Amino acid sequence: MTIRAVIWDVDDTLFDYTTADRTGMHGHLVAEGLLDGYESVEQALAQWREITERQWARFSAGQTSFEGQRRDRVRVFLGETLTDTEADAWFQRYLTHYEAAWALFPDVLPVLDTLAASHRHGVLSNSSLTVQDRKLRVLGVRERFEAVLCAAELGVSKPDAQAFHAACEALELAPRQVAYVGDHPEIDGRGAADAGLLSVWLDRDGDRAVGDTPGDTPVDASVGPHRIASLAELPAIVGADTRFGAPSTFR
Repeated sequence: MTIRAVIWDVDDTLFDYTTADRTGMHGHLVAEGLLDGYESVEQALAQWREITERQWARFSAGQTSFEGQRRDRVRVFLGETLTDTEADAWFQRYLTHYEAAWALFPDVLPVLDTLAASHRHGVLSNSSLTVQDRKLRVLGVRERFEAVLCAAELGVSKPDAQAFHAACEALELAPRQVAYVGDHPEIDGRGAADAGLLSVWLDRDGDRAVGDTPGDTPVDASVGPHRIASLAELPAIVGADTRFGAPSTFR
């Protein structure tokens, strides 16, 4: 089956979230006078990320709202009882530093240019549309994607197959006609494969333990997961020349 579209994860796939988060948190801690409370910015960031993962899990389970998980991240991180207004204000100050460090990975624009004529594109993210739509616009790539779907609005998040199928439906394509590219081996890699998409796991660092994570060679090449270290490897997997000269199906 010809792959007609690529659906993308955003954070740490298109957008260098890890670097922006580290840079932003360092600047924020310095501005707030909180850095002296940690041995290093790495220790502070590790704590912030652990709290973020726990609170996001609560949001994914329907135990809190998107705004609620943000506020609780701040409260737990600071170890303080804050009002919603106080927590929102602290998080907004953090965002100022974080957003100043936003950047795409260097291999993103080249691969989007390469695939522009042959494949349609969409986004599926475990975030909110408000956050990711703005992020893509600031980074100058929003117009590259026909559809942007996020867990907060869908009511379901990756790795649930319903999330992947919703993204395929937005493009009016069957899962077997769609590739999904993401950086997380289970949430993205295994999730997309189990949902019937051609799954491409982007392992930029190449140092993750494989174990139960997707392997280098898929058992069934029609669904993946394929493991790549750079987006430069993607066109060969999705068949970048399969639709050259064909009528556009862009809607």
